[in-house]
This record gives sequence, structure tokens and C-alpha cells, in this order.
Amino acid sequence: MHQVVATNRTFDEISVGDSARIERTLTPNDLLVFAHASGNLNPLHLEGRQGEGDSDVTVAPSMWVATLLSAVLGNRLPGPGTLYKSQAVEFLGRAHVGDTLTATVTVREKRPPNIVVFDGAITNQRGETVATAVCEVLAPTARATLEDISLPELVFHQHAKFDRLISSCAGLPPLPTAVAHPCDTPSLRGVAEAAKAGLIIPLLVGPEAKIRAAAAAAGVDITAFEIIDAPHSHAAAARAVALVHEDRARAVMKGALHSDEVLAEIVKRDGGLRTKRRISHVFVLDAPGLPHLLLVTDAAINILPDLMTKADIVQNAIDLARAIGIPKPKVAVMSAVETVNPAIPSSLDAAILSKMADRGQITGGLVDGPLAMDNAIDIDAARTKGIASVVAGMAEVLVVPNLEAGNMLAKNLTFVAHADSAGLVVGAAVPVMLTSRADDARARLASAALAVLFNHWKTTGESAVTPLGAAPAA
Repeated sequence: MHQVVATNRTFDEISVGDSARIERTLTPNDLLVFAHASGNLNPLHLEGRQGEGDSDVTVAPSMWVATLLSAVLGNRLPGPGTLYKSQAVEFLGRAHVGDTLTATVTVREKRPPNIVVFDGAITNQRGETVATAVCEVLAPTARATLEDISLPELVFHQHAKFDRLISSCAGLPPLPTAVAHPCDTPSLRGVAEAAKAGLIIPLLVGPEAKIRAAAAAAGVDITAFEIIDAPHSHAAAARAVALVHEDRARAVMKGALHSDEVLAEIVKRDGGLRTKRRISHVFVLDAPGLPHLLLVTDAAINILPDLMTKADIVQNAIDLARAIGIPKPKVAVMSAVETVNPAIPSSLDAAILSKMADRGQITGGLVDGPLAMDNAIDIDAARTKGIASVVAGMAEVLVVPNLEAGNMLAKNLTFVAHADSAGLVVGAAVPVMLTSRADDARARLASAALAVLFNHWKTTGESAVTPLGAAPAA
């Protein structure tokens, strides 16, 4: 049965002096919705876009304020079935984000056949009058009700989580970065943008003539960057790794070459960047609808990881999560089901990894599994299935069974759910940025920020990112 939200009052039921009101607190999202619907992109009405140095509180569009009167008339009095004839509004003040506005309409006059004239007023939480109006409507002549009608859900994607990562690097020294074979427009622009943001000091490794020609074609100024000549992509990857051993670079970035070429040099037993831990890739995603960043691993390096490789994959992801301001990351080890089933090997691995975390073989996070996608990230799904877990429904890290699952999951979130995506290779001696030609400028900047933040965490044991809900450091 539908829940009745409002029942109208017909023309015959309305009397002079009748009144109704609604209250609404203005939020930044209200202004975004209005800008999209109206096409009014006046920067005075959009938070953070008033201009450099302008710290004034955002001003609501006057017509947004006037729509509150429409809401009273359409929902309360006369209610469903009401049609406007005219509205004359005088604006006496301004509304700002955070103001709580009360819109009131009072019947002034009735005229046949079904015209009703209202006096309208809008006041703020301080009792100040923001606007007055005279509204003339055609009142309904038959009973109508507004039932529990659900509007489509709106999800706002404002890139704030990645912006927060990038801004957290302010004050940290830029990371000397060996860029292997940056011989195309996307890689050179990514390098230039990361350098301009103070995230990296680029060392461009590759055929010098080819790099300069690509920079000229792309319109990218590389005069401030050191170029280290290498005859081809294989040699560039090897030289980039050698620069780390020479202590000239503290990170590696992939340019216009295949990931395998870079990784082959990194994982070499002699002269590579191997550590005691297996290296793995972690996608970091800002997915609309989730209040936190989501880490997905491993979607780029380990094709069919065995149990002990998965243990390293989990630990690598926990370390990166801690580096980007998640003090105790909640890790869901994924399978197709949330119960152990010997016929599904990933469910067995998930259960063992959870117990390894309980026994201190994996540290720094809360690990649980097996968990399916729904009950890993949706609290209602976890409750419906009766899963008692500190991770279920709240996972910040998703550990997938194999590379195929991870790659499909991360790219679905990126290209279908419109998540911002960045990534980092961890477990090597230095962070490695495997940027893709499909990555946009924000993804490349965020990947560079991940490298800077991870290097800082490894060096100091502390995250430069203030955890959500915590007060910034003095």
C-alpha cells in the first residue's frame, strides 16, 4: 500500500486566510541541481567558483529561492493539481548555503471559477525576510493525492576524494621520478601536470630526439626537465630502474611503452627492484555513491595468484590504504559467495587469509572473507544475509580472486559507474606508476599523489592525509 504524502484542498474547500508553510536548508548540492536544470552557471551560485581570493559564502540564485513558494503551493496548499497563473516576487535579501528558509503562503483572495491569490513570504533562520511574493494559481476542483512516489536517485560526483589526496601532498617534497619512454602526448602531458602540481621531479628516460619531437607536437614545455638518452623502450625501462639504484630516482613512471616492459625490469632478480614481498597493483577509485575511496587489487600484475601471493597482495593494499589516510582499512576478500565452498577455491583462500590476519600474519587492517560484491560494500545486503562482520557492507579494500576479475571490476566501476580511477604498484623498492593512455589528467595527477603519499608513509610511518572525521594536524 502506498503511503499518502499529501492530499489537496479543492477551490471550494479553501478560505481566505488559510496558510501553509515548508522549511528547507540550502545545501551545495541544491545549487548544483539548480545549475544543471536551469543552465544558469553564474559562478556566484556555485561553491568554490567565485574566483581566486573570494571567500564569500555562496549566494543562492534568487529563482531557486522563489521555487520554495512553488513547493508549498504544489504540495501543501492547494496541493496536488495546482497550476500557476502568475507570480510577482520582490527579493529583499540573499540566501546562502547553510541557511534554513521558511516559505509561507496565505490566501488573500478567491475568484471564480477557481483562481486563488496568495501572499507569499520567505524568511531565514534569523527571522529576516528574504523575499515576498504575490502568487496567482488555478486551484484544483477535484480531490487528488500525492502518494509515496520515489524520484530517481541523484548521485553527485565532485572528485573531492582525489582532490583531497592531491592537496594532502602540499608541503611534501616532490618525488624524483624516472619516466620510462615518455614519447607520446598523454605521457608527456601527465608528466608536465604532475611536475606543475609539485608532485614529481621528472627524469625523462628514452630517445632524446623522439621525446623532444613528441613534446613539440603536444605543445608541452619540457625545457626544465632532465632528459636521459636511451635508444629504445627496453633500454629506457632498464635505465629508469638503474636510476633508482643510483639514488637519483625514488619512483618510476611508465610512459609510452607496454607495462610488461617496465615490470620485467622491476622484477629481475639481479638489478631489479624486488623486495621480500611480491609486487602487486592497486586501483584506487572514487566511485559516486560511496563516501570513501575504494581500493581494488590486484588487477594488473598477478594473473592467478596462489595463497601466499594473495597474502602479499592484501598486505600491499593495506599499506597503501594506510598511506592515504585510512588508519585501519576494512578488507573484503572476494568470492562469488559469502560462505566457504570447497568447490570454489577463492572462498577457501578468503577464509584462510582472514584467519592469517587474525593470527598476525597480515597486519594493519581488518580482513574478512569470503564476501560477495553486494555484501562487501552494501550494509543492507550484509544485514539481509545475516552476516556478522566488522567488514561486511563497509569494505574499503576489495581483494579479487584473480587478475581478470579485478580488471573487469575496476574498469566497470570506471567506465560504467563513472568512478575516478588511479593506481599504484606497491611491493617494489619504490612506488611505480603504471599510467594508461586512457587515463585523464585527474587520474595521472592522482596516481602521482599516491606515489608521493606512499613514499612519505614508508619513510616516516605516518600518513600525510588526515583521516575523514578527524581534526587536521595543527
